[in-house]
Amino acid sequence: MKITDIEVVPIAMPLAERYRDHHGRTRMYDIDQHLMIKVHTDNGLVGYGDDEDHFKPIPRSEVEPLIGRNPFGFLHNNLHKALGMALYDVMGKHLEVPAYRLMGQKVRDAVPVAAWTRPCPPEVFREEIRRAVAQGYKIFKMHFSALYDVIEQTRLAEEVAPPGFKIHWDFNHNRTLGAVLPIIHELERDHPIVGFIEDPLPWADIEGWRTLRGRTRIPLIMHVPQLGGIQEIIQGVADIFMIGSGGIGNTLMSGFAYAKANVQALIQQSGNTLMKALTLHQAAVLPTATAHIITLDDQYETDITKEKIPVIEGFSPVPEGPGLGVEVDEDALAKAKVREPLERIPVIGVLSLPGGRRVYTLGDPKVEQLTGYEEGTIRGIRYERWENDGTAEYERIHERLKKEGSFVAREER
Repeated sequence: MKITDIEVVPIAMPLAERYRDHHGRTRMYDIDQHLMIKVHTDNGLVGYGDDEDHFKPIPRSEVEPLIGRNPFGFLHNNLHKALGMALYDVMGKHLEVPAYRLMGQKVRDAVPVAAWTRPCPPEVFREEIRRAVAQGYKIFKMHFSALYDVIEQTRLAEEVAPPGFKIHWDFNHNRTLGAVLPIIHELERDHPIVGFIEDPLPWADIEGWRTLRGRTRIPLIMHVPQLGGIQEIIQGVADIFMIGSGGIGNTLMSGFAYAKANVQALIQQSGNTLMKALTLHQAAVLPTATAHIITLDDQYETDITKEKIPVIEGFSPVPEGPGLGVEVDEDALAKAKVREPLERIPVIGVLSLPGGRRVYTLGDPKVEQLTGYEEGTIRGIRYERWENDGTAEYERIHERLKKEGSFVAREER
């Protein structure tokens, strides 16, 4: 079997219906853009791959050297992830085995999965938790944001979450220990829904991580170990290590290394159902990949596959069909090829401070720069994006921002 052609096709996925409101339109504008890869072989098979993280087309100079080669020459490859998974898809189809059979010994039939969304106001987050529960999820990953009060977001999430549901908070690796400690202490003391803390400190602050780990019972997740992961294990900085940001080969290599150290691994890779399938196959062979996976497949109303992989009591089954084990819908793919990507909507940022003042900005504000406070240390902060509503007030504020830049006022609109 040899590769005869590789199609590189940018596509636009249809975002979930819930994002058609104000908050969805202004914060999810680019997550619809993906890169689809189709690998054709001389025996008529086609392998498919998709990646949201790296949606710009691959240069032909990276694709052409594969033409005429046997796909099996690229086991554990570290190519562009969409291309790498398309190769695994076609290899599995050729052998009529699931992709995980080409990665290692299968150790589990299903994997815990997490829902996801971008930072949003507490009331919106509460509804995201509600829909995730209805869809079968038991874990929700959310990025911390200086624009919102994390305690209020967590409190409202608890109003609708069932017992045992957990939030995975990503703290963005950008604060000092002095700023993080009080926040995590309050979350741990008052909000048992918080099950995971990702990147609470800069990755290089090894001593800070060790200190924090000794002061909290919430498992700490490190996303990008700067020393490769093994040194971080020796230093005892985290309970779980996130993998998936490199190629397929690197993810498998890191996952097996963490398994030898008996350290839990969590795979995060952004894409649609094809990416979820790949991630499930990887987690199926990594002995300690027992933390949840995050793939963003819950962000889309429909997919380019004929079926989505179900979520059952918080987990999804590993596909057992040949290759990735999911069938692409060519009609849906054709629509995705011609669908126009969503445009970024220009907004005025309106940041309401707890003392009554408002900060107006063109686009989202940089709260730390504007206030001097570290992310998450201003309680009671509120934020909204003000789309152009055609009013004289919008035009007045917009003109002032263009002339003066960001400003603080007591003005009410």
